[in-house]
Amino acid sequence: MQKDTTIKDSIQGGWVEHMPAWVRPYLRLSRYDRPIGFWLLALPGWMGLCFAALSVGFSGADIKWAVLIGIGAVAMRGAGCTYNDIVDRDLDKQVERTALRPLPAGSVTVKQAWLWLVMQCLVGLAVLAFFPHLSQIIAVSSVALVAAYPFMKRITFWPQAWLGLTFNWAVLVAYTAKAGVVSLPLFLLYAGLVFWTIGYDTIYACQDVEDDAMIGVKSTARLFGKRTKLGVGLCYTAAIILIGYALFVTSHPVYALGLAAPFSLHLFWQVWKLAPSNAKLCLSLFKSNRTAGLLLIVGLAIPSLSILSLANLLHLVK
Repeated sequence: MQKDTTIKDSIQGGWVEHMPAWVRPYLRLSRYDRPIGFWLLALPGWMGLCFAALSVGFSGADIKWAVLIGIGAVAMRGAGCTYNDIVDRDLDKQVERTALRPLPAGSVTVKQAWLWLVMQCLVGLAVLAFFPHLSQIIAVSSVALVAAYPFMKRITFWPQAWLGLTFNWAVLVAYTAKAGVVSLPLFLLYAGLVFWTIGYDTIYACQDVEDDAMIGVKSTARLFGKRTKLGVGLCYTAAIILIGYALFVTSHPVYALGLAAPFSLHLFWQVWKLAPSNAKLCLSLFKSNRTAGLLLIVGLAIPSLSILSLANLLHLVK
């Protein structure tokens, strides 16, 4: 009979805990008990759609792209977490927060985890089949980033930067699906989102600083040390500047300040509240980036929605 374990930072009493015992370890491998990761992977894709709309407007196809991005984010985040747990299973045994994950706890075997990984990747490939050729090429080119990520914490104090490159790849896929091209503003937006990820994942890594130091795992939280608030603040500032400049060069200079303001204020609020030694607060602030991302999406979408509403109004007047 398989073990039934409760992982420390999972949602207690959530739907995963009410599933049959044999299913729970697989759902936990994919982090269905911690859905914030699905959001943080899908949000850049939705941002890419809204950012492209600033140039080409919204269309009926955007709903299709948005749904596919959501499904793909769930499948590929689950696959990425499963792969990460396979690679990190020996390290996870030594960290209090991760010791009860399915592989170190023995709830599933490595072979079973690999099979589950393949199944999720097949779902991701099925979703990708609906995208244009350019978007498919861009999506597949991220495989090397994904494969290398679990090893970054062993060789550099900047694994959060690698995560940023990986986690925000969907903005490139989504933008090209809608616009059909790549552009300088797109890469500026991507770079800004990378710095956003470095900031929020540094906050997340604050939970494991002591354990990471004992077992030799590197992170920006360990690198910044007593200057973690400053480090996160600088990362968030870089994110705001790059995203604002992306809006500016997209011929929307007014929006660069006004529409990115709620997102920017949320990031600075996080820095103000941050207490690196308070693990519970760090987890809460990390999760709040779902709200930050949604605020940015609203900001990016407002101009195009306003233009669309105006066009509809003029059409009715005629």
